[in-house]
Amino acid sequence: MKKLFFILLINFFPAQQSWTLKQCLDYASVNHPLVKQSTVNIQKNDRQISAAKGMLLPSVDAGINHNYNFGNGINPQNNQREAINTQTDNVYAQANWELMNWRNYLNISLSKINRESSTYKMKQAQNEVKLNVIQMFFTYQNSKSWLEVLETQLSGIEDQIKRTEKEVEIGNRPKSDIYDIKANLGTMQEQWVSAKNSRDLSKINLLNALAITKDTLDFTMVEENLASSNFNDANFIQDLLEKNPAYQTTLAEIKAQQKNIDIAKSAYLPTLNGSYTWSSFYNKILGEPATAFSEQIKANKNQQLSFGLNIPIFNKLQVKNNVEIAKLNVINSNYDKDIVINNLTQSINSIKTQFLNAQEKYNLLEANFENQRLSFQKSEEKYKEGLMDAYTFFVVRNGWLQANYNLINSKNDVVQQTELLKVFEAGF
Repeated sequence: MKKLFFILLINFFPAQQSWTLKQCLDYASVNHPLVKQSTVNIQKNDRQISAAKGMLLPSVDAGINHNYNFGNGINPQNNQREAINTQTDNVYAQANWELMNWRNYLNISLSKINRESSTYKMKQAQNEVKLNVIQMFFTYQNSKSWLEVLETQLSGIEDQIKRTEKEVEIGNRPKSDIYDIKANLGTMQEQWVSAKNSRDLSKINLLNALAITKDTLDFTMVEENLASSNFNDANFIQDLLEKNPAYQTTLAEIKAQQKNIDIAKSAYLPTLNGSYTWSSFYNKILGEPATAFSEQIKANKNQQLSFGLNIPIFNKLQVKNNVEIAKLNVINSNYDKDIVINNLTQSINSIKTQFLNAQEKYNLLEANFENQRLSFQKSEEKYKEGLMDAYTFFVVRNGWLQANYNLINSKNDVVQQTELLKVFEAGF
């Protein structure tokens, strides 16, 4: 239903819409090509399980051969070799059955493990997509906020120039105030162009993270209270590791490699095969009368039931080497697990450090924000009373706007780390 909802949302409402972070994550976790690929891999593993179980069943086939023989041959009437042209038809049906082969049973277990691994990989793909979307989402929000600050500053400069020009005309301001303000206008316009470019690029990156090619969306933040996490728990990192799909994938792959050792060793064991064949034939000398086809088929029918035991004795050391290679693959998979643990620990610790630093920074900025607001109000009063020149007030005003942006950016950073942590906490 989620997938259908978002498809309808895009195709039937092409006008600009606003998505929250949750809507972005819901869409990407279902519709991103990496997730879709992993879903197909699960379906392939289901087929592999079915194919492995099918190896326990017999194989049955039937056929018919129609042959002509010209030249010397055996005359069936006198059993003598002579120049003779004959027609022969052979009919058969046969069934072959591996009655006992441990490899078949082990392959079923292996295919189930591979299916489990593919399920973890799908969740891992979803997590990787979500982490990327979260990072791109907040990059876009920060770049958009900075552009809005610059637009407010530019708008303020234009208004301030107009007011200052009027005050210059009546003699309340020196003309140098106008020159001071205009001198900074060009620099700020250049910053605005760069900020606009940064916002546009960050939006392109966010759309790419969502695997959306049409720019019909905008993205907005939802006001929410800042969360806290229990980083002081001694088992905090270990708990996140154990339920992480990347970690679970490595465990499943180790199980698969261990099962491959058993499969390789199964080549040491004997196999028992059974077969059943029903056959008959029709024969006639060309140009001469012969017994009817149906009568010959009935008369010449034959049945064969056989059992065979194959005992491997020496196979050029191939089985021994395959077993050793399988053992080395298990060792290699354990090293893969260590790499995953190392990378996940680094990611979790990075989120923890950035969260704590961002939270501390936000608390400091928030505590000082009221002082900055009062300071700006006081400067604005001085400017209106003529106690502060236009350029100084311009600097104070821009500092106030910058303080607003810093607070927004700091809060976004806390929320971003919180959202990243949620992905790890969700586990499988």
